[in-house]
Amino acid sequence: MTKLEVATALRERTGISQRQAIDAVELFLDSVKDALKQGERVSLVGFGTFFIKSKNARNGRNPRTGEKIKIPPKAIVVFKPGKEFREQVNTSTGPADNS
Repeated sequence: MTKLEVATALRERTGISQRQAIDAVELFLDSVKDALKQGERVSLVGFGTFFIKSKNARNGRNPRTGEKIKIPPKAIVVFKPGKEFREQVNTSTGPADNS
């Protein structure tokens, strides 16, 4: 599902204009991004939690050349689904066909 499809579903359910729906989706996403940038957790009850997790620096290798490289530390965004959401997904008809 794309951002436009989410906005269209919002428009159909609420009766607002497509432009307002797109703006609402953009505002929501920007709010989540801003909170994560500030190191905050974003908890959506019944859906899940977004948070930042730190990965330590580590050694790796270039798969093409075999050369050893140093991989720097970085922050990654993690999503942990809530219990209700996990249960809904687990009782669905099965995994979606991604081919």
